[in-house]
Amino acid sequence: MLRRLGRVDYGATVEAMRSFTEQRGETTPDEIWLCEHDPVYTQGIAGRAQHVLAPHGIPVVQTNRGGQVTYHGPGQVVAYPLVDLRRLGIYVKEYVYRLEEAVLRTLASFDVTGHRVAGAPGIYVRRDDPFGHAALTGPRRDPFEGLGKIAALGIKVTRHCAYHGVALNAAMDLSPFDGIDPCGYAGLQTVDLAKIGVSTDWDTVAQRLGDKLAALLTP
Repeated sequence: MLRRLGRVDYGATVEAMRSFTEQRGETTPDEIWLCEHDPVYTQGIAGRAQHVLAPHGIPVVQTNRGGQVTYHGPGQVVAYPLVDLRRLGIYVKEYVYRLEEAVLRTLASFDVTGHRVAGAPGIYVRRDDPFGHAALTGPRRDPFEGLGKIAALGIKVTRHCAYHGVALNAAMDLSPFDGIDPCGYAGLQTVDLAKIGVSTDWDTVAQRLGDKLAALLTP
C-alpha cells in the first residue's frame, strides 16, 4: 500500500516507522511511505562526525539506519518501504538491489540513465551525459569521476522486517550537500533531476518511484 505523507518531521517519521515495525505481525500488509522532510542531516549508525563539515544551522540527527551522513530537504522524494523480507523470500543484498532497481527504472521513465557504483550504495548519473546509455567502464582510479549522486539509500532490518529506505533528488536546493561528505565520500558531487535538465514535479516523481517500488516489492 502506498501512503503519501506530504512534508513530515524526520524524527517523528522514524519513530513511526520503528513503532510500525515493532508492532507488525506475520500478516501485517507491507506499506510504502512517500514523503519529504524539512532540511535535516541524518547520520547513520556507522557515521563519523568528521563527515559533517559545516551544518550552518541545519540539525544533525543520529539515526539507526545503515550508512553515513546524508541530507534531506524539500524537493527530495523520500520513500520508506516497510516490508517483511522473509515474506518476500529475499535477503538484505537482494532487497538493496531492488531498491536501487526501482530508482533506475524511475530515472529511465524520464530517459535518464542511472548507474550503480560497486561498494557505494545509491544511484549515480553522468553529469555531462545523463541521457546517454553507455555503461560505466572500469576499473577507474576515481570511481565517482564524472558522476553525480542522485539517490541515497540506507536501511534498517529487524526481525526480517525493513524500514528507512531511499531518497531521490527531484528539484531541491543542493547547497546543503556542500556541508557534508555525502555518504562519507569527500568531494562527491550531488545532483537532482532539475540540475540534469529534467522538468517535472515532486508528485510525478513520487508516484513513479512508489509504483516501481511496489512492483518490485510485492510477493
